[in-house]
Amino acid sequence: MSFSKHEYKERIHKTKERMAEKGIEVLLITDPANLNYLSGYDGWSFYVHQMLILMIDEEQPKWIGRGQDANGAKATTWISHENIISYPDDYVQSDIKHPMDFVADRLKEFGKARCSIGVEMENYYFTAKCYEQLKKGLPNASFQDATLLVNWVRLIKSDVEIGYMKRAAKIVEKAMQAGMDLIEAGVRECDVAAKIFYTQITGTEEFGGDYPSIVPLLPSGEKTSTPHLTWTDERYKKGDAVILEVAGCYKRYHSPLARTVQIGKPQEKMKTLSDVAVEGINTCLEMIRPGIACEEIEETWRKTIEKSGFVKESRLGYSMGLNYPPDWGEHTVSIRKGDKTILEPNMTFHLIPGLWLDDYGFEVSESIRITENGCETFANLPRNLTVKDYLITK
Repeated sequence: MSFSKHEYKERIHKTKERMAEKGIEVLLITDPANLNYLSGYDGWSFYVHQMLILMIDEEQPKWIGRGQDANGAKATTWISHENIISYPDDYVQSDIKHPMDFVADRLKEFGKARCSIGVEMENYYFTAKCYEQLKKGLPNASFQDATLLVNWVRLIKSDVEIGYMKRAAKIVEKAMQAGMDLIEAGVRECDVAAKIFYTQITGTEEFGGDYPSIVPLLPSGEKTSTPHLTWTDERYKKGDAVILEVAGCYKRYHSPLARTVQIGKPQEKMKTLSDVAVEGINTCLEMIRPGIACEEIEETWRKTIEKSGFVKESRLGYSMGLNYPPDWGEHTVSIRKGDKTILEPNMTFHLIPGLWLDDYGFEVSESIRITENGCETFANLPRNLTVKDYLITK
């Protein structure tokens, strides 16, 4: 297991406190990050239906998943084997029965058919069909949305979690540098992606890497005007800018990082944009500390870049850490106007001041931890625009 049994039980206790506040007697957890957080379960099985059932009057949760994945639960969780329950394979992708029918039957056996049940409604892994079948199978139960209940418990990290994120940062430093080193005119985008993937997984001599929740994002040229493009088999050209947004991952804990490379002499507008973004993130990093609200960070950024005439409509960052595809964000706190969440030590964020204009853009980001007196970045790489294949002469 990635953590001690004591730490898992502490997480269960905090989750049950939130359940009690909301009047939830049974919590059905389908987000794989939340399954991992409370039980340790780690497998690429989230493409089929699986869940953790947490009952407020039971010490241990119950894992329910596909039969062939049950041994994976036994191998990776702290849960007693009798609480690992599997459904037969004829429930998988069937048009006559559904895994939630199986779950409903088990809840009846547990005496929970009339309980208040919380489900993660806004969740990639919990479908409309899941909800429909649960309500059909448990007509006397009451359901309520508990989408982010566990996510909020995850917000403040333990020292062990921080240690994993620091290892992820060592990996992302290497992966980012490997990608930046390879980028030059004539190189294929896919070869840069391959080099990044290789470095993410091989990690360091001391520890290897896990698969990140998001693949390398590598827009180039005019495509730098948008952040979420990946790569093609085209070759870079002189004059291209390339944005790299990648992450290191260790035991499912992430440390994302973004940097921008320019092939050849940058245009004046790119130099200006990069200078503004770097000044903005540096100013924010200097002012971040416990006790301030998230919206104060965004306000500092906004006022800094406004002096140069720039505006960023999207949020400045978000809480992140443990996760599975398709996202490393925790979906709780956002660094944006109106978010009044107060910063506390060991909260972790991806601070990403990207500026995407009509036909070009610049990205720089840091994964940060809130400390007792300020904040620290997990990784350590220069933030400025990296210029390649251009000889500066005096």
